[in-house]
Amino acid sequence: MGELFRSEEMTLAQLFLQSEAAYCCVSELGELGMVQFRDLNPDVNVFQRKFVNEVRRCEEMDRKLRFVEKEIKKANIPTMDTGENPEVPFPRDMIDLEATFEKLENELKEINTNQEALKKNFLELTELKHILRRTQQFFDEMEDPNLLEESSSLLDPSEAGRGAPLRLGFVAGVINRERIPTFERMLWRVCRGNVFLRQTEIEDPLEDPTTGDQVHKSVFIIFFQGDQLKNRVKKICEGFRASLYPCPETPQERKEMAAGVNTRIDDLQMVLNQTEDHRQRVLQAAAKTIRVWFIKVRKMKAIYHTLNLCNIDVTQKCLIAEVWCPVSDLDSIQFALRRGTERSGSTVPSILNRMQTKQTPPTYNKTNKFTSGFQNIVDAYGIGTYREINPAPYTIITFPFLFAVMFGDMGHGVLMTCAALYLVIRETRLLAQKSDNEMFNMIFAGRYIILLMGIFSVYTGLIYNDCFSKSLNMFGSGWSVRPMFFPKGNWTFETLNGNPVLQLDPAVPGVFGGPYPLGIDPIWNIASNKLTFLNSFKMKMSVILGVIHMLFGVTLSLFNHLYFKKPLNIFLGFIPEIVFMSSLFGYLILLIFYKWTAYDAATSKDAPSLLIAFINMCLFNYNDPTNKPLYRGQTGIQSLLVVIALACVPCMLVVKTMVLRRQYLWKRHLGTQKFGGVRVGNGPTEDEAEIIDHDQLSQHSEEGDEHSEEEPFNFGDVAVHQAIHTIEYCLGCISNTASYLRLWALSLAHAQLSEVLWGMVMRLGLSSRSGGGFFSLSIIFSAFATLTVCILLIMEGLSAFLHALRLHWVEFQNKFYTGQGFKFVPFSFESILEGRFDE
Repeated sequence: MGELFRSEEMTLAQLFLQSEAAYCCVSELGELGMVQFRDLNPDVNVFQRKFVNEVRRCEEMDRKLRFVEKEIKKANIPTMDTGENPEVPFPRDMIDLEATFEKLENELKEINTNQEALKKNFLELTELKHILRRTQQFFDEMEDPNLLEESSSLLDPSEAGRGAPLRLGFVAGVINRERIPTFERMLWRVCRGNVFLRQTEIEDPLEDPTTGDQVHKSVFIIFFQGDQLKNRVKKICEGFRASLYPCPETPQERKEMAAGVNTRIDDLQMVLNQTEDHRQRVLQAAAKTIRVWFIKVRKMKAIYHTLNLCNIDVTQKCLIAEVWCPVSDLDSIQFALRRGTERSGSTVPSILNRMQTKQTPPTYNKTNKFTSGFQNIVDAYGIGTYREINPAPYTIITFPFLFAVMFGDMGHGVLMTCAALYLVIRETRLLAQKSDNEMFNMIFAGRYIILLMGIFSVYTGLIYNDCFSKSLNMFGSGWSVRPMFFPKGNWTFETLNGNPVLQLDPAVPGVFGGPYPLGIDPIWNIASNKLTFLNSFKMKMSVILGVIHMLFGVTLSLFNHLYFKKPLNIFLGFIPEIVFMSSLFGYLILLIFYKWTAYDAATSKDAPSLLIAFINMCLFNYNDPTNKPLYRGQTGIQSLLVVIALACVPCMLVVKTMVLRRQYLWKRHLGTQKFGGVRVGNGPTEDEAEIIDHDQLSQHSEEGDEHSEEEPFNFGDVAVHQAIHTIEYCLGCISNTASYLRLWALSLAHAQLSEVLWGMVMRLGLSSRSGGGFFSLSIIFSAFATLTVCILLIMEGLSAFLHALRLHWVEFQNKFYTGQGFKFVPFSFESILEGRFDE
């Protein structure tokens, strides 16, 4: 039960693993996930370790599997995830896996190469088919005498005027559609307008055989005269990456070539279909087992990587490893080693030997799906120091409660609870889907935190009597406005009906029938002084909750001091701290409760201000005529409390430092005594002890309170450190108490924002009396619901979450939690496969 409130007890153990059984033993430890291996070869290069070749082979297999996985995703084939957790293959099975992956990779590469060549050939034939078809259309159009004369005059105006016959050459090809304008301008400039270009678009996009993308192309034909222009045209086509194809000059030859191209395209399409079918069959077969292959390969890689952390004894028959592990799981670890030895067939058992060490163990807090979210909140501030009090169990209650104090609204709390409840009920199915959305995964991981925040918000909303900025009249108001309860002749029914705002005096008998049974009376929702009343109530409530929260944090530090056996911290740390805070701020809480009970409706006007009374108390100012005492003997009690609080400061600042110095000198004087004024023994004198080399004594804790034989004791450092701690605590009591006023501020802000949203949006729909009011109300309600979710639930909820987080990290945890440890990271296949950390 103690491990729930502080981290697990850890031990350093030494493992002696036989060489033939080491692989299987590490495999079983990885399945168990309860040991953290230490690197016993920190000075050895990674490439000089014993199992580096095996790690490389595993990485090569992992690379091949990633290639296959990429091809599977490219083909849009779903991979099967049956949730199977296969056992780690034996080292002798690595050869079979390598052969299987090698064969699969080569087959896929060969299929891809052949398919790319076929697609490239198919693209060329398709482009040639379009060229033959389009060029025939061009030549048919050119048979028109007008077009022929126009083109001839463009090419050579002098010869066209004499009517001389022209012998025109031409080239035909295909070019990307977006390059046509630049291509045309370049032809015109380089060839000085002595070429004739015709182009038309290919309607259907063509597939690029290299990238698989769809590209739009156009067919062009260029007419020119002479070899010089022909060379220029070809160079320009080459520069624009245009594909040129041979095109016959006579229509009959073009027709015959087109028929042959169509036949070849049909044959090639059939071969492509067969190739694609074969590729699909190979990938579908691989998709069924690729997840299992990945698990096997990554487990093997993790095992060999872990074996590289071990030492090998001189006989080369045994591997020595050092691990951190929880003491409570030693039996499970030994049982796993026994299973690994039996699985390997070895007859020599593996040995686990606990070691004594002065090294600080890692911090390990056992969690489940419910507590993991709260533990992550604590760990985000800092990993706890080994075996100190763990704030997570208390955070389970205090965090959602402080959130709800700022967010309190029954309606919004119900919406948040329903959303979290959906995630909790369907958690198994949502986990199986393995979403890659980072935002959803973060919200899903904190589903139990959100659930508790919603439930607590419903509770605080019930206390505030606030539901979507409206109060619920569940028990009937405690206030009465019936005229019979007022002095005769003052108010009538006409007065009540004609005045929207009236003053109710609780001192008049019958007007105030007593406090509301639960929460705040609903009549305050229509009161003109509602904000004034809620301001006073929520501000005092924030101070009360804040001081109690901080006192609880200081009290938890006592359990740390008791566990670590630090009596000096108890008498000169904890006691002055708790007395200092209780004398000032604990007394302030008592004043708040006393004022609530001591004054009634008749005497409330004479009640003094607590803020002014507290300031006068700290200043010893008791001659303020505007602020009368609350009770008899208040001056003496308050003066005594302030003196006690001030006396606690030198206890923490000076006394503790001097006691530490005295303890240090006493340890240095062991072995030195004086008899009759003569010094005997080999210990140093007091003056020598102050200047002695301090290499054997150390400051034991973050407060510099106790000392061990490891680091030097420096009086100046200890004094400065203790002064900083004392000043920080004393000033922090004031600033931290003021920081809890954010509970009041955010609660009022949330309530006012909710009320403004209702008044500006929902009231528009409810005020309509026309026949179309139902449809307008539907539209307005949709807008109201959207704004409620986006602003009040998400934005306001996130704001309250962050403020509650700050109150726990700064105001609560700094009273007892140092958070200077390092996390226990066990060797676990589950963590490796989930990618939580990289082996």
